[in-house]
Amino acid sequence: MEFIDYYKVLGLTKEASSEDIKKAYRKLARKYHPDLNPDDKEAQQKFQQINEAQEVLSDPESRKKYDQYGKDWKHAEQFEQARQSQTRQGQASGEEAYGNWGDFGGGDHSDFFEAFFGAQQSGRRQARFRGGDISGEMNLKLSDTYHTHKQTFTVNGKNVRITIPAGIEDGQKIKLAGYGQPGANGGPAGDLYLTIHIENDTLFKRSGNDLHLTVDIDLYTAVLGGEVSVGTLDGQVKLKIKPETQNGSKARLKGKGMPVYKSEGHFGDLYVSYNVLLPTGLTEAQKALFKQLSELQKS
Repeated sequence: MEFIDYYKVLGLTKEASSEDIKKAYRKLARKYHPDLNPDDKEAQQKFQQINEAQEVLSDPESRKKYDQYGKDWKHAEQFEQARQSQTRQGQASGEEAYGNWGDFGGGDHSDFFEAFFGAQQSGRRQARFRGGDISGEMNLKLSDTYHTHKQTFTVNGKNVRITIPAGIEDGQKIKLAGYGQPGANGGPAGDLYLTIHIENDTLFKRSGNDLHLTVDIDLYTAVLGGEVSVGTLDGQVKLKIKPETQNGSKARLKGKGMPVYKSEGHFGDLYVSYNVLLPTGLTEAQKALFKQLSELQKS
């Protein structure tokens, strides 16, 4: 497997501090973000590598293993166990242990596995190791999440088409088994974890499965009652306004909210808040009528 130098990806050296890593990641993530580079596969791949680099190098324990074992850093414990086993065998036979166990950096350990498990355990199966998990991000619009739909993205140079269930929420993760790093010695591939980021491109405010919307109504409709057209994610609906509706009062539209994630046929509710608009630019005749109403209210 081709070795990716995470320090080089972030434009840093091994001497970089944690703050250096954080600053470099933020700068590059903004530059190569998919929203700023639509249909640019090279930028998408670069963005993925930047996220992988940040995830590994920002964690002290992961960074230590990466510095020593390079691309095989997730197999560090297996390497240590193999080293200890080989050392004990060498000591028991009075021979020097096989190989140089110093800093491997970005080297490939497959030669060691072949020599160690082939020569020392002749006739036995080579040890297989699961590939590492990787993480990525996917950006969606709120209006897109109202219906189950397909999305295509690129990972490890391959186009992957997945189904996005209706009602998925911001920050939610999707696991794609077998789309992570390839395994070693024929071992299974790791998994891909996608974090969903949702941009609100609507007038609604989302709260779980419920939606909230503010609708303007004129004073006359609020006082006398009437009807108003309200847009939902499922189309327009007519909403009756009761006489003497107060400013800030709410109406509930059952089942007009967001779909419940992976629960077909179930929806949240839509809560409509009324904002009563006072008339402006009144004529003298209109003002006189309001004055009469005020006097009647006092009597």
